[in-house]
Amino acid sequence: MISDRDRDRDDAGRARNARPRDALGRPLPYGASGEERAPEGVVRAPERSLAEAQELLDAGRPFHAHEVLEDAWKSAPAAERQLWRGMAQLAVGLTHAARGNARGAATLLDRGAGNIATYAAAPPHGIAVAELAAWGRSLAADAMAGRELDVHPPRLLG
Repeated sequence: MISDRDRDRDDAGRARNARPRDALGRPLPYGASGEERAPEGVVRAPERSLAEAQELLDAGRPFHAHEVLEDAWKSAPAAERQLWRGMAQLAVGLTHAARGNARGAATLLDRGAGNIATYAAAPPHGIAVAELAAWGRSLAADAMAGRELDVHPPRLLG
């Protein structure tokens, strides 16, 4: 039996998973060489979050981009939380699409597109909200229809 002191925990006692992961966030066996992970809980300026997330998306690492966007969501002002949450969901949806999980991709892409769509009239930080929402909904529809999924990353900035 594993005791609490044997588990991977942060300073606040929240569970962390130190298990290595591949580029799409799939767990690898302990001791395997995995992809470098984005540190969790980092507060970044919105411009830095967007730049890091775009770099990770462009490198074929949408799971890791999601971690950066999740940090932005958790540290964003209340008025922007749904935007950052939706962008993190889009990155997870892209992760599912790249892994071949069409149902998971459709669910997260549609949810993410819905969460960001309300920001389309006045997108903060130069985020391409309307384009991202349309992209997410289009990829979700392709997934639900069983079509081949184009997993090329979107552009976060307009």
